[in-house]
Amino acid sequence: MQLQEMAKNKTVWLSGEGPESEVVLSSRIRLARNISGKPFPARANRSIQQEILNLVEETVKKTSMSEATFLNLSAPGGLDKIDRQFLMERHLISYEHAQANFVRGVMIGPGEKISMMINEEDHLRLQSLEPGFALNNAWDNLNSLDDELAKFLPFAFSQQWGFLTACPTNTGTGLRTSCLMHLPALVHSEEIEHVLQNLSKIGIVARGFYGEGTKVLGDFFQISNATTLGQTENEIVDNLSRVGKQIIDYEKKSRTKLLTESITKTKTEDTIYRAYGLLANARTITYEETINHLSKIRLGIYLGLNLPVDINILNELLLLAQPAHLQEIANKELSSTQRDVLRAEFIRQKLNKTTKNKIDQKKINKNTT
Repeated sequence: MQLQEMAKNKTVWLSGEGPESEVVLSSRIRLARNISGKPFPARANRSIQQEILNLVEETVKKTSMSEATFLNLSAPGGLDKIDRQFLMERHLISYEHAQANFVRGVMIGPGEKISMMINEEDHLRLQSLEPGFALNNAWDNLNSLDDELAKFLPFAFSQQWGFLTACPTNTGTGLRTSCLMHLPALVHSEEIEHVLQNLSKIGIVARGFYGEGTKVLGDFFQISNATTLGQTENEIVDNLSRVGKQIIDYEKKSRTKLLTESITKTKTEDTIYRAYGLLANARTITYEETINHLSKIRLGIYLGLNLPVDINILNELLLLAQPAHLQEIANKELSSTQRDVLRAEFIRQKLNKTTKNKIDQKKINKNTT
């Protein structure tokens, strides 16, 4: 394990800030690019894969991302399976990139807002992450980097089809937009299936917490465009922005309904306070349990309940309570049982520290008035 220091750092995109952060945790723009004349990674031999890796690493040094950290995912004696899972948990690489046997790597910019997978499904997967509902900001950042790279790299492009990619659904702009959204009220009111069905009719898909091929945990959904052909980049971004605003509005209205009927309100509050009590006192807990309870507490904060915890602590726990993060922090491989015990201890410490700080602050405020 080599990423202990990185595990101690907070990611900018999960800061709890940004527009509409009560519903949208982060906004992501991803671009797929390939080098002209070179076979896609799955068709390339290791020599060509290494050539691409070296070319991209040297090219990035000539751009505004020159201070990025380069991690080789395939070097002998380098990153192990826990390191790779850790990068996936931070949304810096995909599950496929973590598991593949290609010659491959990842470039990570300051604050982890911009990153770049090398030799995943395509030669390059550029990614920009922003906190909250900020797709336009994420697109502006990535568009600038794409222009810089295009000055040095001959991207595979067809006048008829646009940017050429390994998967036909990415051909055209090669652009995917997505928002990581917290939709507990829509799930609670059983309206979520109706919303998801309507999304599929307009070319929008909903995936799990880690993206494609992963399950939904804690009522967190990744909403993204399904295809990239036949639209401009700005049209794709604008389309998801428009749909995202509608989903945010539906979720907020559903949250309001939870507090309008006395019986529903009491049950909702009871569920949320029980979730806090369990996390604050549990001696062993799985990550799936953790994320489900954090989801309820997160909802409670935005419903105005008197909970002794800040949203930034909840977002931090969403990240740090994951299996690979715990093992990086502990600097050793842990069994499932050991992780559950350490996770419970870690969460208790975070919540109790927050509670103490809030009590101390109240005392200070009282003494100064």
